[in-house]
Amino acid sequence: METKNPIQVSERIFHTIECLAQNGPMGLLELSSELELNKSTVHRILNSLIYMDYVKQDPDTLKYTLSLKFCRISNQILSQNSVIDLTRPYLKELAELSGEIVHLVEIEGVHAVYIDKVEATHNSVRLISKVGKSIPLYCSGVGKAMLADMEDDKIRSIWEQSDIQRFTEHTITDFDQFMERIREVRKDGYATDDEENELGVRCVAISVKDYKGKTKYAISISAPIARMEKKRMKELAKELVKVREQLAKEWAGK
Repeated sequence: METKNPIQVSERIFHTIECLAQNGPMGLLELSSELELNKSTVHRILNSLIYMDYVKQDPDTLKYTLSLKFCRISNQILSQNSVIDLTRPYLKELAELSGEIVHLVEIEGVHAVYIDKVEATHNSVRLISKVGKSIPLYCSGVGKAMLADMEDDKIRSIWEQSDIQRFTEHTITDFDQFMERIREVRKDGYATDDEENELGVRCVAISVKDYKGKTKYAISISAPIARMEKKRMKELAKELVKVREQLAKEWAGK
């Protein structure tokens, strides 16, 4: 009797979930083609996910989508993250002070993942970002802020594991040049993203240590370049550094 590799089965299930998350509603043929699996295999996976309420099928289009169960799970995970409760008042304060969008991220491998976000109430221009979205460490302000707290060998390891791409003409793709920027971050106490990840957007960021003293998070203020000239970035950086100091005191009191 043929036995199936349980790891392979799990891998196919998660690839199906990731595919639907990335592409939105998809038909059976589309999924089969994208996953490079035969229709019967994909159909079994989908039926299993539907049974467990992770996937639903539109009765009119017959296309499959992820259910809101994933949102509930995501909210449960985030609700267990005490750093969000701890930092939220500071994010709100920074958003009102700057009039810009403020993010809290957590490091995950070679990426930073948005785990919280606060928008100011008095600016009409909004930047597109979502909690749960990830960005590369090497081309983001939050990423450089966290990397600067690491040993050089660790930074090189993360660099070598990253898919280094030139997202804009400002993206740094040379490691030696990148390390020069890291040394600047260490000297200044904050990091910047000068249109390195997205044209027209600048941000300033600081790293945040957890209660064990390990750099695990970062906070950033992002804005269109029209509202984020270099002088203002330095001013906002001072406010971010103050928040880092206040958070360190709060952690020390826990």
